[in-house]
Parts: sequence; C-alpha cells; structure tokens
Amino acid sequence: MRILDVDISKKYLADIRRLHLLAVELGLGDPPSLREFHSILKNGGTFVDLKTLKKQENKRKISKGYMWALFCAVFWGLWYLPGTVVWVLNPFDEMYAAIAKASGDGMSLVVTAVLITAFNALTVMLALMVWNGVLGKYGELGRTLREFHPCSKWFFLASIFGGPIAILGSFIAMGFIGGAFAAVAGLLYPVIGSILAYYWYGEKISKRAIIGIGIIVLGGISIYGGGVLTELSSGNIPWIGYLGGLMAAAGWGIEGAIAGKGLDIAEPDAGLTLRFLGENIIWWVIIVPILAILGFPMYSFAFQVFEPLTLLVLVFAGITFGFCYVTWYKSFPLIGVGRGQGIGNLYGFCAVIFIFLFFGDMPEWTIILGGLLCIIGSFIMFTEDTSALETLRGE
Repeated sequence: MRILDVDISKKYLADIRRLHLLAVELGLGDPPSLREFHSILKNGGTFVDLKTLKKQENKRKISKGYMWALFCAVFWGLWYLPGTVVWVLNPFDEMYAAIAKASGDGMSLVVTAVLITAFNALTVMLALMVWNGVLGKYGELGRTLREFHPCSKWFFLASIFGGPIAILGSFIAMGFIGGAFAAVAGLLYPVIGSILAYYWYGEKISKRAIIGIGIIVLGGISIYGGGVLTELSSGNIPWIGYLGGLMAAAGWGIEGAIAGKGLDIAEPDAGLTLRFLGENIIWWVIIVPILAILGFPMYSFAFQVFEPLTLLVLVFAGITFGFCYVTWYKSFPLIGVGRGQGIGNLYGFCAVIFIFLFFGDMPEWTIILGGLLCIIGSFIMFTEDTSALETLRGE
C-alpha cells in the first residue's frame, strides 16, 4: 500500500527529499514520491491521494476558466454601447455624410466602419500596454515577440481574422442594421471555433458540446432567417449588414482556434497584445493608407477625433473591448477554445440588455428567440462534468 503509516510532525518534513530517500532505505515497499511527500507536508502529515489532489486542482482550474469567460461576456456586451454611439459622433457622422454624396450610402458605411475599427484597435492597444505595464510583463512581451516561428506568428495571424473580418464585420452590422442585431449575429462563432479546434489540433468535443453547437446553429437560423423574411416583405434588404454579422461570427471563431494554438506556449496577456499590434499594423500601415490613396478622406477626418466626447467614447470602447479580450484569451488554456467561446457567447444576452437599458431598442422577436437558443446551447456546452475536461486535447 502507498501509505505512510506514521504521523510525522511538520518540523521534521522541512527536507522532503531527504525523507524520501529515508523511506527508500527503510524498504517501505512502494514509498511515496516527492510530490506525495509535499502533499503530506501541506496536510499536516496525513497522506492524500494524488488523484484526489489532481481532481481538486482540475476543478479549480475549470472554475477559474469559466469565471474568465463570464467576465468576457460582460465586457463584450458593454462594448456594444460605445460601438453603437460612436456612429452618431463627429467626425464619423460627418464622414459618412461626405462620402455618401460621392460614393453612395453602402460604400460610405463600409469606409466609415474601417476608420472606426482602426481607432477601436488603437485604443485597445493603448489599454493593453497599460495593463501589461501594471503587471510588469513588458519583458515577457518582448520575449514572445522574438519567438516568431513557434509563438507570435499565431497571434499575428489571429489579428487578420479578428480585426479586418470579425470586428469590422460587427461595426458594419451595427451601422447597417443595429447594435442588437450585431451582438446576436456573432453568437454563431463558438460553432466555428469548436469545429476548427477539433480538426486542427484535436481539442475534445463531447456529445454534450455537439448538442450545444446544434442548438446554437438553430439560433443562428432564427436570427438570420427571421430578419431576412421581414426585410423581404418590405423590399429592402441590407445585405451588407447581414454579411457583416456573418463576418463577425466566422472571424471570431477562426481567431479563437488560431489563438488557442499560440496560447499552448505563450502567456495570454503578452500574446493578446501582439494580436492587437498586428491589427493596428493592418489598419494604420496598410488599409487606411490604401483608402486614402483611392481618394477617401481618411486622414482629414481621423485628425478630428480629439473632441472630448468622441475621445471618451473611444476610450470606453478600448477599455471594455481590451478587457473582454484579456479574459477571453485567459479562458482558452483553462477550459479550451470551444467552451471558452461557448460561455463567452453570453455577451449577446448582456449586449441586448445593455442596449435596451441605455437606448430603449427592443430587437425583433426572431432575434430574441435566436439569442435565447444560442444562450441555451452555450449553457449546455459549459455545464459538462469537470472530469470530462481533465484533458482538453485528444490522445
């Protein structure tokens, strides 16, 4: 039996290695390992089975992962408030009107959304730099950046899907249809993230998770199908707005799977900052200059954002979205991409509540139904028995 049949006082357990060697010399058969001696020390000389300790530690890890994902949902839901308000503030409202005269409403909304998304990325980056400074992680940030091939390349790749696809798509959906639709439309992203993580690096998907994914898909059909039927009856279909919602769902799902790969070896705070560094490069070094060369007044309106109210809204967007991403990325190594995205899906519910409380906007019943189905599916995914999550990857 792997039992130490004597109660040893803590003061004699200071040198765990020496006691282990003593147990071997005394011929106790199968003596406790060094880790087991350490557990004896922590428990006043009483032997605790390592399997029990492992189970307790796993339970704490899972609880912490779900806590991070829940915080993500709250911050993400809050982000839709400044994300909706910013459209009616100078210079973005004037930019939309100026471009619409020459290029039409559709092109104007997309170009304005590009500038809004670029400023969103910039304010998030500033918030993350402050966050890393407070945590004293600038050194870790530099080390992660230098390890491009095994590590940082994944975060730069994630920035492509998270920024120009997901976040831009969400802003487009807000501009064309509304904040409530934009929030609920993105609820499909855990389906994409879970499937990619499963086929790419073997992250486990249980039967319970598959059921949850199926319910989320039904929710997505309700969100999009109901809205399209309503618009068909009126003869006016904002296709670009629906496309923006699909971009958000696909982009965030793919980004989550890519980030999960990078987080195998990277620290979440440092990795996330590199992800937004990549997005800022995409916007401010590539896309915004190209649009300016094509004749759009990008820089003339960009320099007008220093009005106090506009700056306040952009800073609020940066803080809420920055910490939404911090908590999102921290949940992935603890509970996996699919489950982290599943509970993070509650952001749609939070966003609809916040938008209703602050703006009084009540979404269509089909959107509410679809949102409820997505939330139910997410709930089914994250209420798995923690014993099923001891190993996130397949053998």
